[in-house]
Amino acid sequence: MNKIYVVNYNSNNVTVIDGASNHTATVEAGSGPMAIAVNSASNNIYVANSLSNNVTVINGATNATSTITVGTDPVAISLNQVTGKVYVANAHDGTLTVISGAASPGK
Repeated sequence: MNKIYVVNYNSNNVTVIDGASNHTATVEAGSGPMAIAVNSASNNIYVANSLSNNVTVINGATNATSTITVGTDPVAISLNQVTGKVYVANAHDGTLTVISGAASPGK
């Protein structure tokens, strides 16, 4: 996997850059994508969408997506590479959402 993922807050999407060829693709996200975490073991990419109060999960192989509802105004995201758990900090309601690493879009 040689890809770079860039959140585009105002465009509500993620740019995927192929590190070998520099070709790009665009994947739709929720409103206000703010932060991103990559699980290199599962090849899932997690995007915290601050305005739509959810996380977009991108399958790194296919760019297929799914959505997981989280707390209000998710602004930071972190991933434990050992357990696969994803931690989402929700600024407005002061909560932390924990997502199982098994959550992934279709392949």
